[in-house]
Amino acid sequence: MRDAIYQDGVDLLGYTTWGCIDPVSAGTGEMNKRYGFIYVDRDNVGNGVLKRSKKKSFYWYKDVIDSNGASIE
Repeated sequence: MRDAIYQDGVDLLGYTTWGCIDPVSAGTGEMNKRYGFIYVDRDNVGNGVLKRSKKKSFYWYKDVIDSNGASIE
């Protein structure tokens, strides 16, 4: 993002993430994709108790928000 702004002159107004928790596939119920900030204790066959745990990326994004983006390097 920083390169797009400073090198390419992109007029970036904001940034949002795909989702905050690991998604469950609506079609298959699979949990293969783990790109949320919060891990969900569930596997593709339904094992797990659905406990949610904050990932390192949760704290990274929190810092980005708290610093209004100044912490991004």
